[in-house]
Amino acid sequence: MAEVGKTLAYSKLQQILKITAEEIHEHLSYLRRIARVVEPEIGGPVVLSDPKDDPVVYTAVAAGADVLCVRDRDFHAPNVIAFCRRNGVEVMDEIQLLSVLR
Repeated sequence: MAEVGKTLAYSKLQQILKITAEEIHEHLSYLRRIARVVEPEIGGPVVLSDPKDDPVVYTAVAAGADVLCVRDRDFHAPNVIAFCRRNGVEVMDEIQLLSVLR
């Protein structure tokens, strides 16, 4: 939830979405009500080029996600894709996901 709040607070995104701090707070409250919070066990390094991204991978695995939809190229490294596939998660960008959903 902290990451969502931080992302929504980026000035570029606020300019696009035209949202206030109060609206961000309301949105996070809504997400807390409807979300199933997953506390992943973090193992060894996966996203070698940006280890701060490892919790995203481990959360997708712990949640039993079918797809991890990310634009960040660090997640598309061969070792990350292999780790995710071994754990039943496909890494896709938004274009790939949309083509699968059609």
